[in-house]
Amino acid sequence: MITFKGTSSYVATSELQTAVNAAIHLQKPLLVKGEPGTGKTLLAHEIAAALNKRLITWHIKSTTQAQQGLYEYDAVARLRDSQLGNPEVEDIAHYIKKGKLWEAFTADEQLVLLIDEIDKADIEFPNDLLLELDRMEFYVYELQETIQAKQRPIVIITSNNEKELPDAFLRRCLFHYIRFPEKETMQQIVDVHYPNIQQELVGQAMEVFFNLRSVTGLKKKPSTSELLDWLKLLLMEKIQAEDLNTVDLYKEVPPHLHALLKNEQDLDLLGELRRRGKRY
Repeated sequence: MITFKGTSSYVATSELQTAVNAAIHLQKPLLVKGEPGTGKTLLAHEIAAALNKRLITWHIKSTTQAQQGLYEYDAVARLRDSQLGNPEVEDIAHYIKKGKLWEAFTADEQLVLLIDEIDKADIEFPNDLLLELDRMEFYVYELQETIQAKQRPIVIITSNNEKELPDAFLRRCLFHYIRFPEKETMQQIVDVHYPNIQQELVGQAMEVFFNLRSVTGLKKKPSTSELLDWLKLLLMEKIQAEDLNTVDLYKEVPPHLHALLKNEQDLDLLGELRRRGKRY
């Protein structure tokens, strides 16, 4: 049986490995939640790489409809071609655009299907995919044909919790919440990305980073991806560990704060704390 154990570039906790392997074994979609920047989307990429499988990604937007994942029929184009006398009008398949689920279902080999940020879509979107994800098939009315999965794909679904997902949808999924890494796990993640980095610098940087995350009232706490970007800037500027040793968030701004905080409200909040000399 194939198993996922993380990769050389992705640190997967034992709980996450268990969740992924359970989803593979039970052939159920895995719904992954967590703070933005904790590696939810990247997980699907790493599963595909670790298991040597092709990845199909369906990025969900607020305007995305479930039908688009199956197929779209361009009736307007067919009508226009009919008026112009185009002989292709007789082949209705010519006017059907296959969606990501159709592509995944008809692949000869098992692959990984990522449905990314499902909570961005309308609340009915998950319900509209219940049967398709459960039975791994759907009916194309224009062709009078049922499309069935040749190989059941490994389905990873991500959510940032912008909307509550329907209970009927949740019942068909396994679930895992990627908790924000503790310092020990974060150290492993940093070591993967920067194997030769000075550990004293990492220690001081993480002290500043976790202190910043603990500031009450932040609209968006800095995530793992922000920490990695920040470390890259510190290395580029040749910042030393002692330069961070004296950083006190209610007295001064750490170098390259713009890499950690991403909106003006949080910058203003930190500025107000410094003006008041108030502990966070």
